[in-house]
Amino acid sequence: MNFASDNVSPLCPEILSALEHEAYGNAPAYGADETSRQLDAAFSELFDREVAVVPVATGTAANCISLSALVSPFGGIVCHHEAHINEDESTGVAFFTGGAKLMPVDGPAAKLEADNLDAFLASRVDRGVHSVAPECVAITQATELGTVYTADEVAAIGAICQSRDLRLFMDGARFANAVAHLDCHPADITWKAGVDAISFGATKNGAQAVDAIVLFDTSLRSRVEQARKRSGHLYSKHRYLASQLLAYVKDDLWLRNARHANGAARTLCDMLVSHGATLAHAADGNELFVKLAPELAQRMRDAGALFHPWPSLGADIYRFVTAWNTDIAQISELNDRITRN
Repeated sequence: MNFASDNVSPLCPEILSALEHEAYGNAPAYGADETSRQLDAAFSELFDREVAVVPVATGTAANCISLSALVSPFGGIVCHHEAHINEDESTGVAFFTGGAKLMPVDGPAAKLEADNLDAFLASRVDRGVHSVAPECVAITQATELGTVYTADEVAAIGAICQSRDLRLFMDGARFANAVAHLDCHPADITWKAGVDAISFGATKNGAQAVDAIVLFDTSLRSRVEQARKRSGHLYSKHRYLASQLLAYVKDDLWLRNARHANGAARTLCDMLVSHGATLAHAADGNELFVKLAPELAQRMRDAGALFHPWPSLGADIYRFVTAWNTDIAQISELNDRITRN
């Protein structure tokens, strides 16, 4: 029972089938194939507006290449201090952007708050070449602590960005889980709320290895494609990325997978709470951060559960992550084992 990460999950059958379909015959390279040519239309339909789609194989590439098109090498990117780009991308952002600086801000449960963001931006003193001017705000949806921005919260941040002439980027590694939780149209928490670009995650939610850079400002396509090539992230057999994404969004597979993961998280949460665990904060998506008594944590490990401690949130706090393939019956079996012990 692996609750360590949704990265441990396998390919879902629909995406494996799409890859198998592409496994025969030749096709033009570097995105000139017919499968790749379908991406823009598929995602434009999904988001209900014209978009440009640039696929890459990793979330780090999706985030950092996107940001390289939104900020200058000497600009600033405001984000939450818990953001993946700040805590987990090493020096990737600085490398891909040519030197742009991350400017971390606090907020509850890894979420930027519009008022605090506005106050932070207002407090900046322009000292010319001696200071860094913010050029972009980056938010994570769902956040690194499993919480979700509502449409109104994203729109409030978007309004601040617009008033201050800043770009707005969304790290959407778990975007599907956020949309499933909110039960909203994906447009409501992206371009309609002022988002310029999103890294649309698929790898954590059933794909083999692909995330999509989705540009709501389509004029950025050339810059993003140049950055992708320069960084070594342009696949020659581009169709194997495109086929995954097309299968992912077809018939709302991305949402079905996310709804299952979110539902499994709720089931697991209820089970943990029944044994005395307490939530560190709201659990909106497929990640749980819970306080466990040491003896309960050990009983769970003895029963075969894998999960990680999360000391940044406090003593005895642990993270549990469910996925598109999490077996609900195994959660019941885990409960039985804990109860017997």
